[in-house]
Amino acid sequence: MKHSKSIQIQPVKTLKAEVTVPGSKSYTQRALVTASLACGSSILENVLLSEDTLHFIDALKSLGVAISFQDGRIFIEGTGGCLKLPGYPMNLGNNGTAMRFLASLVSLGRGKVILTGEDRLCERPIRPLMECLGQLGVTFRYRNLDGFPPVEIQANGLKGGSLRIRNAESSQYISSLLLAAPYAGGPVTIDLEGGRGIVSRPYIGMTLQVMEDFGVKVRTTGQDSYTVPGNTAYEGRPYFVEGDASSASYFFLAAMLCRGVIRVHNLNPKSRQGDLKLIDILKDWGAEVICGKNWVEVRGHGMKAGDLAVDMGDMPDMVPTLAVLSAFRAGITEIRRVSHLRIKESNRLAALVAELGKMGVQTREGEDHLIVFGGHPLHGAVIDTYNDHRIAMSFAAAGLAVPGIIIENPRCVDKSFPDFWRVFENLATGLHED
Repeated sequence: MKHSKSIQIQPVKTLKAEVTVPGSKSYTQRALVTASLACGSSILENVLLSEDTLHFIDALKSLGVAISFQDGRIFIEGTGGCLKLPGYPMNLGNNGTAMRFLASLVSLGRGKVILTGEDRLCERPIRPLMECLGQLGVTFRYRNLDGFPPVEIQANGLKGGSLRIRNAESSQYISSLLLAAPYAGGPVTIDLEGGRGIVSRPYIGMTLQVMEDFGVKVRTTGQDSYTVPGNTAYEGRPYFVEGDASSASYFFLAAMLCRGVIRVHNLNPKSRQGDLKLIDILKDWGAEVICGKNWVEVRGHGMKAGDLAVDMGDMPDMVPTLAVLSAFRAGITEIRRVSHLRIKESNRLAALVAELGKMGVQTREGEDHLIVFGGHPLHGAVIDTYNDHRIAMSFAAAGLAVPGIIIENPRCVDKSFPDFWRVFENLATGLHED
């Protein structure tokens, strides 16, 4: 599909399809870090090659990591933790994960480096992570706004130590510290405070899994204390990246909205990806879900009516998906633990209120919740995507059930799913481009 300023979605009368999703963005980026730091060579298969991951790969190359591509695989010669810092600013686009992961990673080197990116990335906070790195011996300063990128890091390696992080607004801070910690001068212990207030906890589990896959076992005490041995190293290895549960969600959404059947291939139903928990919500709301070894099928039926509340603290990327679904369900849906969505690729809470409102959906945004008053007649609208891939893909699914949905800036999906519109055409033939 050619690049275009907007795409008009054509509704479908019946929906029965099979699609394949790309490799997980979260696992791809974690594997890129561990393979780059490892001793020895690694081969990564089923990787996601998207705008975000390509920015990350370019950044790793600038740190002296030898990375090559062949037959859809990525070959990485590990550095053993010996990184060479570039003499120029590292521009990470709008990749928040790369910004946070690389802040710890570059601290393992020697010398000065500046991490920066697009305007929106420089609006996303990084202070809690930088303060932890400061406790591990890193000198840094913010180049513009205090607590935000661009940040200048004077790297001289990490020392060991104990860190306490309270009510972390992003699990990526913790994952960043964990991934770099094996190369610190001594053990690093991270204690989390805040209990259920800790958001996106499954992503920390994914980080621990990838670290162990590459040979570093983290000692855990309960679910909120982690000790990483220092002066150790990852081991290079072949690594298969499982399919992306986040990308699958938009097809599950389509099945629900159209009362259709969609089977998503390249998806492990036993995955540790937190976003796969969306399936449990869909089942509770009336879907039939069938799982195979490497696929998940959702069959949409009439949805449960009435007032419901859902805690989305462990799967924030699924909030746009669930908010759109809630607009079609008869009843009031309260989506809880969502305050951190204001610091994503866009302010997703404000975006959802605005764009659902265009379709005739009443919503109310609170400090840590979003309320959707669903089940009323919906109409078409021109959807502003705010350069946010998850807004674009969620509302694209809505267009299969409501005539007149036009998606602006459709190429913003390149951030995580460059092939989305081609795959989407399997569901809705005859998309009109402007």
